[in-house]
Amino acid sequence: MRTALKSTVLPTRIFKSGNSLSVRIPKEMVPAEVPEDAEIKYSGGVWTIRPIYKRKLTGLAEKFGAFSPGLMSHGREPQDQDDYDWDLAGLPKQDKPVHKV
Repeated sequence: MRTALKSTVLPTRIFKSGNSLSVRIPKEMVPAEVPEDAEIKYSGGVWTIRPIYKRKLTGLAEKFGAFSPGLMSHGREPQDQDDYDWDLAGLPKQDKPVHKV
């Protein structure tokens, strides 16, 4: 079982693969479990690659089973949204969140 090195900089190679570029990750940096998907960001001359961990639905039925049978028997109460400000233009832009297990 391999463990990833922390705060280590190692040389690697960038190469063409079809119409895309690929990055070789040195074996010293490969974690025990490698996620299938990742996201890549390029900003200020720096590439950042982060794994995307998919959420598993294992145990979801048990979690829903913990609710009482009559929890939503009368449906939801109406929500008054007349005074809600739906303009999101004033909110700061944020990076897309990474889903973790």
